Amino acid sequence: MSEHAVILFAHGSRDPLWRAPMDAVAQRIAARAPGLSVRCAFLELTAPDLATVASELAGLGIGRARIVPLFLGVGRHAREDLPALVDQLRKTHPQVTWELAQAVGEDPRLLDLLAEMALGRAGS
Repeated sequence: MSEHAVILFAHGSRDPLWRAPMDAVAQRIAARAPGLSVRCAFLELTAPDLATVASELAGLGIGRARIVPLFLGVGRHAREDLPALVDQLRKTHPQVTWELAQAVGEDPRLLDLLAEMALGRAGS
């Protein structure tokens, strides 16, 4: 097992099928980085939550975890709620370095891909 982990963080939904894309991203990461601990965590309505995933990873001896918000828009959850949750993780598990990445919707590469998809040109 790696000393590092990636946590894909998303909002959550009552619909159990909603999480399929997040799980697919986690599977793609695991295929590209065998041995890396990859988990999904959710703000609400879907389990597990971030605190549960963080406790599991800390218990496994992970030294560094990168939290990647899978949000297209950066609203209150990404600006306020998530940083507060990460601050709590830092207090609860100080032996782990918790890195909070920017939301995927702020990455120009994703924005370019979405534009290409809208034009019907992605993957061609």
